Amino acid sequence: MGGATNLPPGFHFFPSDEELVVHFLRRKVSLLPCHPDIIPTLLPHRYNPWELNGKALQAGNQWYFFCHLTQSRTSSNGHWSPIGVDETVRSGGRNVGLKKTLLFSIGEPSEGIRTNWIMHEYHLLDGDCVAGGSSNLTSSSSNRRSHRKRGHSSMESNNWVLCRVFESSCGSQVSFHGEGTELSCLDEVFLSLDDYDEVSLPNK
Repeated sequence: MGGATNLPPGFHFFPSDEELVVHFLRRKVSLLPCHPDIIPTLLPHRYNPWELNGKALQAGNQWYFFCHLTQSRTSSNGHWSPIGVDETVRSGGRNVGLKKTLLFSIGEPSEGIRTNWIMHEYHLLDGDCVAGGSSNLTSSSSNRRSHRKRGHSSMESNNWVLCRVFESSCGSQVSFHGEGTELSCLDEVFLSLDDYDEVSLPNK
């Protein structure tokens, strides 16, 4: 596919977290067709984030792809490390997925140099998928078949994830100030506001 979209001119791919989980990841896990079928499957350890252009689905300055979840999130030049707290993705008043945030660092995990590359990794919650797309089954035999399908889908949901990669526009993810203290971009904004306390206004 080469990362190109099959959308009509004027249409842009700008999905919400809920849409990514419900309309794309859930259908992928359930072996159901996605419309439009534009998100490719990649092996992320083969690519550094700046090499995704032309391979993943590009939408503006973001790249989307499916992959199998692995314990190792390393590439030829670096690795992805989880940061922050997992966010719950909700749909119809219930939890349907999780969004994990990861940061790409160049080098070995023990001494990597942090970059501005961010990845949102979407996970489907176990059992939140019914193969065949139907969950309202009434007969006992149908329920037994549905139970087996849900078990299979639950296992699959642990293996498939949907990833969104982008480069943060905040400048550097981490800067160093004073005695090696790490400051986030938001911290730097608050520090810059302190400068106003040193400005004296003329008396009227």
